[in-house]
Amino acid sequence: MGIRVTLPPAAKTLFEKRVLDSQKLFIYKKFLRGGQGGQFFQKAPPLAAGGIKKKMIEVIGLTKEFNGFTAVDHISFSVEKGETLILFGTSGCGKTTTLKMINRLIEPTAGVIRINGEDVREQNPEALRKGIGYVIQHIGLFPHYTAAQNIGIVPGLLKWDKPRIQKSTRELMEMVGLPPEEYLDRYPEELSGGQQQRVGLARALAADPPIVLLDEPFGALDLITRREIQKEFKNLENLLHKTMLMVTHDVFEAFELGDRICLMDQGRIQQIGTAKELLFFPANNFVRDFFQANRFQLELGVFRLKDILPYLPVDKSASDNDNIMEFADSATLAEVLESIEQMSLKESTIRIKDSQGQTMIKSNAEALLSAFYRAKSGVTS
Repeated sequence: MGIRVTLPPAAKTLFEKRVLDSQKLFIYKKFLRGGQGGQFFQKAPPLAAGGIKKKMIEVIGLTKEFNGFTAVDHISFSVEKGETLILFGTSGCGKTTTLKMINRLIEPTAGVIRINGEDVREQNPEALRKGIGYVIQHIGLFPHYTAAQNIGIVPGLLKWDKPRIQKSTRELMEMVGLPPEEYLDRYPEELSGGQQQRVGLARALAADPPIVLLDEPFGALDLITRREIQKEFKNLENLLHKTMLMVTHDVFEAFELGDRICLMDQGRIQQIGTAKELLFFPANNFVRDFFQANRFQLELGVFRLKDILPYLPVDKSASDNDNIMEFADSATLAEVLESIEQMSLKESTIRIKDSQGQTMIKSNAEALLSAFYRAKSGVTS
C-alpha cells in the first residue's frame, strides 16, 4: 500500500506544471527521434545531373495509406532553394500528412523524399529533424519554461555552448518583435496568443535550419493578429533565403505568402503553380471552382500596380495640392484599395513610384479599377 501525500494548492500547481513539462519534453525528444511506423517500397532513383536551381525538397511518387484508406495518392513535387510552397486544399486532402512525411513524423507507404539531395531514409530521423525548423498551429511551448528556455531547446540538444545560445536567443527575439529585456524571462501564460506564436517561430529558427516546415502556423490566432503576423512573417530577414513548405486552410494566406501553391483534393495534386496561374489558367474544373467564391478579392491580390501601368491613363487633372497617396509599383491592388478605404480618401490622387522612388504616374482609384479590368482581359484572352 503506497503512501499518499497531500500537497498545498500552490505546491500542487507547481508540481503539475513540472510534470507536464517533463512529459512534453519527452514527447518533443521522441518527435526528434522517430514518428509513426511504416516503410518505403522503392529505392530512390539517381539524382538528375545539372539544373539551374537547387531543389531542397524533392517528393517522388509519395503515397500514404491508413488501414486501406489512401490519404496521399502518389504525389510528386519539388521545392527550390529559398522558395515558399503552400500545401492547400480541402479538409482531409492529405496536406498535413504530406508535411509530416517530410521530416519522418509519419513514414510513407511508398515513394521517395529527398532533402538537399539526400534520401531521408538514409538519415538518422533525430538528426534530420534537428536540421529542419517546425512550426505548428498550437505552438507547443513548454509552460514551465521561459520564452528564452523554449527558444534554446534545439540549440541545447545540438550541444551549443551557453553564450552562443543566449546570443542567438536574444537576436531571434528581436527579429520576431519581442524585445528581450521585456520578454526573455516571461512564461507562456504571461504572453498573448500572438506573442506565443512569435516565440514558437523563433524556436523553429533557433538552429538556423535551411528548411522550415509550417503546419497551420497562424490558424489558432484571431483574424487581426493573424494578418499582422502574416505581414511581419513576409518581411523577416531570417526567412528570406530559407526553403519553406507551409500547410494552410486560409486562401488569402496561401496567396500572400506562397511563391507557388500546391492545390490538393482527395490525396492528389490538382495543380501546382503561382497564384496567377491557378486563378487564370486552372488545370481543371475543380481548380476553377475552388477559388470562385473569393475570386475578385484574390485577383486584386495578385495584380500589382506595375501589371496595370500599360493600361493606366495619366490623370492630368491631378496636382500636388490634392490629397496624395504614394505607393510603390510592387504594391498589390488589394493593398492600395484597402489603404484608400481605411483613409477615407476615395477622391485622392495616387502617385505610383518605381523601385528607385521616382514618380512614374499619377492616377486615381477609379482609373486603377478600370485598368485592372483591361489588364485582366489581356491575361485571360
